Amino acid sequence: MICQTLQSILYLLPQIFCMPEYTGELQSKLPSAGTSIFAIMSKMAVEHDAINLSQGFPDFPISDKLIARVNHYMKKGFNQYAPMPGVLPLRKAIAEKTKATYSVDYDPETEITITAGATQAIFTAISAFVRDGDEVIIFEPAYDSYAPAVKAFGGLVKYSTLKLPDFQINWSEVKRMLSNRTRMIIINSPHNPSGSLISKEDLTELEKLTHDSDIIVLSDEVYEHLIFDGHIHQSVCHFPELLSRSLVIGSFGKTFHATGWKTGYVLAPARLTAEFRKLHQFTVFASNTPIQYAIADFLQDPENYNYISKFYQNKRDFFVEKIKNSRFKIVPSYGTYFQLLEYSGISNEPDMSFAKSLVLEHKIASVPLSPFYSMPNDARLLRFCFAKKEDTLTKAAEILCRI
Repeated sequence: MICQTLQSILYLLPQIFCMPEYTGELQSKLPSAGTSIFAIMSKMAVEHDAINLSQGFPDFPISDKLIARVNHYMKKGFNQYAPMPGVLPLRKAIAEKTKATYSVDYDPETEITITAGATQAIFTAISAFVRDGDEVIIFEPAYDSYAPAVKAFGGLVKYSTLKLPDFQINWSEVKRMLSNRTRMIIINSPHNPSGSLISKEDLTELEKLTHDSDIIVLSDEVYEHLIFDGHIHQSVCHFPELLSRSLVIGSFGKTFHATGWKTGYVLAPARLTAEFRKLHQFTVFASNTPIQYAIADFLQDPENYNYISKFYQNKRDFFVEKIKNSRFKIVPSYGTYFQLLEYSGISNEPDMSFAKSLVLEHKIASVPLSPFYSMPNDARLLRFCFAKKEDTLTKAAEILCRI
């Protein structure tokens, strides 16, 4: 009895003397994280009645046919929880689309998961594979959800800066960054915010660097159908060895102009999907049921997504033509629905203050590029979304040409 008591005391001593002092304050997992730049600029646009080309969402209607299919399934009673991996008709439709687009087979039962948008898919993928002390390589400027998710799960972010002016990957730098603790490399093409594209040569190099390793590739391909000027989307799906270690993220919000529906998906080999789903089931369990069935029907006609490239290229060309006589320098955009404009010929202000002045003084909202970097930079670049009606783009261009 005495021995048991002594054992209990010895067990409790480290806990008693190592307990942190209570301060009444929370220990934040992300102490440096603030409000997203997209939310900040959109809020400013509303408050100051400015044209909002900051946040990436269309201001035109989506397909009446697609809305009708959602309404159809709602009225038929498809309004309860979907299966955790997503409804099977949609997973099968995605498998057929992926086969037709990339000539690769994914098993709808074990290799395709429907998510509540692409950001949830990215967060869940990182949470499933990144452990305390793991290193994750991110290319910046980077979409703002990558690094916080890595840090939230104890990972260490290593930043590789894309080379200006064309935002190309510095592979010699990436090679030096690799270590035995590298757990994941995150790539994004077409690239948000720059509109640049990863090339076949880039993915060949990535395949070489990750050969015979356990490094996972998270490939954010949400703008896969928004490719311009005759370019072809280079997906990891085209590279068998990369495919075997990759999670590919897709988004119907981007493809079907329905960002508020928050419906995305993940393609991954069965061994990776099994781990992804372990976390997915406790993150959201499942996403919107009638929308999943509706999209499954909509995907049956390839024209419902194959027209997207031409559609958005026309919008890009329209916007660029309207601002060609402005004092802004146009940076080529080969994909996404974003256009970078360089303003060093207009102002020497940092991009954040210049972007705010555009809202306050000229009633037009954009997104500064600096929040996409881990360290301050002086690139003097703003991102404008051209997923808008021609009337909106015309009004925006008139303002930009007066600056």
